[in-house]
Amino acid sequence: MNKPLPTLTLKDFASDQEVRWCPGCGDYAILKTMQKLMPELDRPRESQVFVSGIGCSSRFPYYMNTYGFHTIHGRAPAIATGVKLANPELDVWVITGDGDGFSIGGNHMLHAIRRNVDLQILVFNNQTYGLTKGQYSPTSQLGTRSPSSPEGSIDSPLSPCFVAFGSGGTFIARTIDTEARHLSETAKRAHAHRGAAFIEILQNCPIYNDGIFEQVKDKKLAPDFRVEVEHGQPITFGRNNEKAIHLNREKLLLEIIATAGNEDKVLVHDETNRSQAQLLSAMDGPEFPTAVGVLFREEKTSFNEESQRQRKKARSKPGSLRALLHSGHTWDVK
Repeated sequence: MNKPLPTLTLKDFASDQEVRWCPGCGDYAILKTMQKLMPELDRPRESQVFVSGIGCSSRFPYYMNTYGFHTIHGRAPAIATGVKLANPELDVWVITGDGDGFSIGGNHMLHAIRRNVDLQILVFNNQTYGLTKGQYSPTSQLGTRSPSSPEGSIDSPLSPCFVAFGSGGTFIARTIDTEARHLSETAKRAHAHRGAAFIEILQNCPIYNDGIFEQVKDKKLAPDFRVEVEHGQPITFGRNNEKAIHLNREKLLLEIIATAGNEDKVLVHDETNRSQAQLLSAMDGPEFPTAVGVLFREEKTSFNEESQRQRKKARSKPGSLRALLHSGHTWDVK
């Protein structure tokens, strides 16, 4: 008979390690939110695994009182895939950053998403390499001055959500480091999703890229530069929701319109519509507000489920390794 789980709290998921991030780093807020979320998932600590690569965000496993791997640069998705395949009952969280996840780790990231491996992937996007002293990263804006781009970056920035869409992602969301409620709800939905759940977290680096997301975080500015999308709800923003998003169906472009008098033209969010979600994810300031929330969700068989099905089928057939090795110089695969 299974014993009921003991009641767990935030403290049960906080390790005894000293948290070592710069004062004001957005990672603190994300850590606290995730520690608070863990008891709400009603899963034992032993069922949670946090796998990270290299970077400031990748210190995360040290601070979670769960299983964890601090791996090598960019390889967190690959190692997390192995953990999940070997132990399908575990909840496996990937912690990575814009540099770790989309520079040296870009290949592993896109294939984990493409395969729809049952992972929760949290990307801490601060548009810089914080650990190595502020070089520009794959998501840095054009013109970013840094130790590796003293005259300003000339690289076009990569969009994490675009990569997820291009890889055939089945759950794609965006949230903000200091918006605890929104971050928690988004992570909870990612946990419930079967398959690769991808979350881009807009995260502030107070040392090397301070204020890069100020427009979407500041309480006075955010109403005009951020829109929270929710399935089945009209997409409006502004202090009094006086502005709205409209889909121009002739040009297949999004436009901003006044809400008043145009209620029938306001776009309603459909998180199952991939094309609409891609348009929303591409919105960027100052012309458009940044969309946060679950942008896209699709029910699809996960890589883990297919892998287990194949293994079960293969093991159900009679066979002998010894006989195979002594069967001749060629083998027939049937």
